[in-house]
Amino acid sequence: MTTGSRGLHRLEAALSGWDSPWSLCVVGEDQSQKFSQMSSALREPYSETGDGKYIASGFSYWGVASTMAWVHACSDLFYPVMRESIESFAQRWRQIAGELDGTPRHYVSLGTGTGQKDQTILDRLRQGREPGSLTYVPVDVSPEMLRLGQREALRHLDLPMGGVVPVQLDFANVRSVRELRRLVEHLVGDEPVLYSLLGNTLANFTDDTGLLTMLTGSLLRPQDRFLLEVARSAALDEDAAHEAAREYRSSPRFAEFVTSAIMEYTDLHIDMASVEYEPSVEDDRALKVKVVYRNRTGEQVLLTLPDRSGVEFPDGDTIRLLTTRKYSAAGLGKLLADAGAAEVTRTSSGLHSGFGETGFGMDLVLLRPAGEAADEAPAEVPAPNPFG
Repeated sequence: MTTGSRGLHRLEAALSGWDSPWSLCVVGEDQSQKFSQMSSALREPYSETGDGKYIASGFSYWGVASTMAWVHACSDLFYPVMRESIESFAQRWRQIAGELDGTPRHYVSLGTGTGQKDQTILDRLRQGREPGSLTYVPVDVSPEMLRLGQREALRHLDLPMGGVVPVQLDFANVRSVRELRRLVEHLVGDEPVLYSLLGNTLANFTDDTGLLTMLTGSLLRPQDRFLLEVARSAALDEDAAHEAAREYRSSPRFAEFVTSAIMEYTDLHIDMASVEYEPSVEDDRALKVKVVYRNRTGEQVLLTLPDRSGVEFPDGDTIRLLTTRKYSAAGLGKLLADAGAAEVTRTSSGLHSGFGETGFGMDLVLLRPAGEAADEAPAEVPAPNPFG
């Protein structure tokens, strides 16, 4: 019988090599509860404005169909937000990396995505270090996204598999994040860690400030840093909001992605003409685009949910598929200040014109914990609504 460290050593050997068919995943949550949460969100009351039934951010990537739809959207030339994010990332990261003081850091990626950006970061973090001294922890609510992102992130890097610990976990849940910090501390001790939340993921959460407050307050110690990437707009007005909506509307692959979750987990017949992109200006901080699916059949539809129960979907009712934002420079500054995060440095991609005169781009911000409180145990901060 193989037990303890001997068994783990053999497991590492079996997983070694980026082309290995195996991938390891530490499951941090009960997946059956996720089904219950998704069903509950789809039982919300009637709303013509996308404020009733909804698909939570993490569930947009949950499952094989949604994962594949996301990969296709990321390669769509008509999806400029993602194209800008990927194409300009390496250059922006090189500027940020110089501010890490040459300190060897382990890496925890919250929402690893397709893994391309993680590969760029890992390639820099491993330079000048002994093999096996770098720990990489990709984290995602979707096991399928973890497998996909991990394989791409490690491609050609030759990192020992013993230092790679993929974790399936909802990082919008404060209890899960506290457990993640404890796990990371068991893995690396007091050695510095770089956390990241890339690809404008923060903007997809209804309570974006609450999520960032919780993540930085619960995870960061004085020696740690947090890398945040968000979309940016040069203007905050109705014309710019409509331009932002047109950007998303122009991508057929993006429409396939945002509808993939309800297609996979309900029996709703998808009509792409019923996907609507509703722009607005959110106070003085960001352009906001709410993507909804509206029942335009002229009659009530009965939806079958993942738990096989049914829910009425009346004519005119909506399911909110996604919320996203583009922040102004001042709005991003206010977001960071409200979240209690201190900015170390920030880099920006060049502002490109979308479908009008407004310039859109991506910002990459390196954060550190603000104040002495960061040195204490995981903070007791209010949890944002992880499914809003």
